[in-house]
Amino acid sequence: MHRGADVGYGIDTARGDAAHPVNQGLACARGLRESKDPDGEWLTRPMVRSGGELRQTQWDVALAHAVEGLQSVHQRDPDSVAVLGSGQQTNEAAYALGKVARGGFGTRNYDANTTLCMASAVTAYYQAFGSDAPPCTYADISDADRHVVWGANPAVAHPVMFRWLQQSTDEDGVEIIVVDPVRSETAENSAHHVAPDPGKDLALARAVLARIVETGRVDREFVDEATEGFQKLLATLPDADDAAAEAGVEPADVDLLADAMDQRALIYWGMGINQHVQGTETSRALIDLTLATGNLRPGGGPFSLTGQANSMGTRICSSKGSWPGQRAFEDPDHRRTVADHWDVPVDRLPDDTGPGPVGMLEDEPDAVWAVATNPVAGMPEADSVRETLEDAFVVVQDAFHTETTEIADVVLPAATWGESEGTTTNMERTISRVRPATDVPSGVKPDLDIIATIGSRLFPGLFEHTTPDPSDVFDEFAALTEGTVADCSGITYERLDDVHAVRWPAPDEDSAGGYRYYDEESWSFPTASGRAQFSTGRQGSLPEPTDEDYPLTLTTAREADGYNTGVRSRGGEAGTLVARIHPETVDAHSGLVTDGELTVETRRGSATVAIDRDEGVPAGMVWLPIHHPVTNRLTLSDRDPQSDEPNFKQCAARLVAAEAELPPAAAD
Repeated sequence: MHRGADVGYGIDTARGDAAHPVNQGLACARGLRESKDPDGEWLTRPMVRSGGELRQTQWDVALAHAVEGLQSVHQRDPDSVAVLGSGQQTNEAAYALGKVARGGFGTRNYDANTTLCMASAVTAYYQAFGSDAPPCTYADISDADRHVVWGANPAVAHPVMFRWLQQSTDEDGVEIIVVDPVRSETAENSAHHVAPDPGKDLALARAVLARIVETGRVDREFVDEATEGFQKLLATLPDADDAAAEAGVEPADVDLLADAMDQRALIYWGMGINQHVQGTETSRALIDLTLATGNLRPGGGPFSLTGQANSMGTRICSSKGSWPGQRAFEDPDHRRTVADHWDVPVDRLPDDTGPGPVGMLEDEPDAVWAVATNPVAGMPEADSVRETLEDAFVVVQDAFHTETTEIADVVLPAATWGESEGTTTNMERTISRVRPATDVPSGVKPDLDIIATIGSRLFPGLFEHTTPDPSDVFDEFAALTEGTVADCSGITYERLDDVHAVRWPAPDEDSAGGYRYYDEESWSFPTASGRAQFSTGRQGSLPEPTDEDYPLTLTTAREADGYNTGVRSRGGEAGTLVARIHPETVDAHSGLVTDGELTVETRRGSATVAIDRDEGVPAGMVWLPIHHPVTNRLTLSDRDPQSDEPNFKQCAARLVAAEAELPPAAAD
C-alpha cells in the first residue's frame, strides 16, 4: 500500500510549532519535507528472503524468522550478535533497543550510527568535564559576541540555528568566523573565513592558544579556580607561527581567532572535527580555548553540533556508550543498579562499551540487527561492510528501502517521526514530545513495538508488554537516571504536555537544566578533582597522506536538503555522483574528462563522477556528498583510538579517465 495523504496515510501539510519554546515556529525544510513528501521508497509490508529474493509476508512470519535467526546465533555466542541503533529513533525506542542488546543479548557488539558523527565530541566532553553534552544552550547564542564555527556548516545542516547566529550579528560588533578548508555556505554568509589545510585543525587550535598565552590573554583567575592541567599543557604548546605554518594558515588568521576568544565566544564544531583520527584531541583543544580564556560561562563555551535529530537522546538513553543517565560501564555499582532495574543477572551486562560500529562489523558477526540505519552506505570502506553483512543473518528495521534492506534476510517496516509517539532530545539537552500526525498502513509498526516484541520473545520478562506504552518506557528510563549527572527523573509526559519541553538535568518536577557546571560565578565539574581538565594533544600525521600515486585529498560533507545516506531525499535512484572540484584541479586533469565526467579513485575503490567546478573547494581537493551510496566505497576506516569514530574527512585520491559506472552498492 502506498503511504501518502492522498490515500489516507501520510501528512499533507507540515510546519513548525509556534508554541514550542525552542524553535518558536521555525523549522528545517529537510525535516518538513521528510514528514510531508519524502522522495524515498516507503516500506509498507514485512519481507523475508526466500529462494534468494525478498518476498512480502505477514508480521508473524517475519518476526518468527527474525527471532529464530537471532536466537540461534545468540545461543552460540552473545557477542556474535551485533545490534546497530540510530539517532533517528525516539528516546523510548533507543532505550528499549539498548535494553535488549545489553540486558537481553548481553552483547559487547552494540552501538549506533551516532558514533560515526559524534563520538569524538562525546569523549572530549567526558575527559574535560566528566560528563557528556555541551554546557551551552541556545539561549547563549544571543549573548555571544563571537561565533566561531569550526569544521561545521550549519547554514546547510542546522538552518534554524544558523538563522539565530545571523540574527545575533545584527548587534554592533557581533561576528561569525568560519574555520573550514572549504568555503562553505556558512563561510559565504560570515564575516571571516579561515581555511586550514585538511586535517590540520589541531595544529591551528594549538597555534591560537599559543598566541593567547604569549600575548598574556589567559584568564588566570578562572584557570586557577576551576581547572587543572594548564601547566602540563603549556609545556607542550608549539610556537604559534610554526603551528600556523603547519596548519597552512597565515599568522593573521591565528590573530583573528585569538582576538575572537577575547570576546564572549561560542565555538561550534561538527563532523569536520569529529571524523578524524585525532577528533577527540582536536575537540579537547577547542574546549581548551574556552577554558584558557574564561569563556566557560553564559554567552560562551564549546558547543558541538549533532548530526541527527535525536543524537543526544541516543547518547543518554540507549546504553551504547554509557548506561542511562551517563552511568559508567566500568563502574560495578552502576552495572548492578542497571541489572537490578532490568531484573537481569549482572554478569550478563558487558563491562565495556565494545569496539564501536566499525570495529563490530570488522569482527564479522554472525547476526546483525540494524534499526533506522543504513550501514551498507553509511560506513567507511562500504564494500567490505557489504561483504560482511552478506555473510551474516541480517534483520533490518526501517521506514524506507535502503541499500541495507536490499541484502537483508528479514525487513521490518517501521513508522517514522510523524507516525510515532515518544520523545526526542535536541543538542542543547532539551526533551520534547513526538506525537503521531497520521495513521500508518497495517503493515507498518512503531519502532518501540517491534523492539519490545522481539525482545520479549527472545527474553521473556524483559518487557512487561510486547506493545508498551511509550510513557511507561520513558518513566522507566527516567527513574534509572535518578541521582545521575544526566538526571531526567523530574520529567514526565504530563509535564511535557504542559510546558512543551524541558532541558536536563531535571531532578524534580520544578527544575530544569541551564548552563552546566556554572552557578553565580562559581564552577563545579563531575570529575575526580571537581575541576575541568586541560589536554596536551599535538598535531599528528594524517592516516593516509597524499603522495605521488594519490596526490589529491578526498573529503565528504553534507549538501543542502540531503538526509543522512540519502534514502529519504534522493529518491528511488541514487543518480549521478557529483564531485565539487576547484577549476584549477579540473584543468590540470582536462585530458581525462569525457562528457563532463571523470573517475575518482582511492586505494579502496573508484567512482565515476560528474564535475561541479567550484572555486569554494581548495585546489587539490575532491568534495563528495555523504548522502550518495557510492561515496563511502572510497573512504577510510581508520579510527580515533579514543572514540572509535572513523576518519571520513581526509583520504588520498586521484583522478583518472572516466570509466563505465561500477556496479552500485545496491539499487536504492
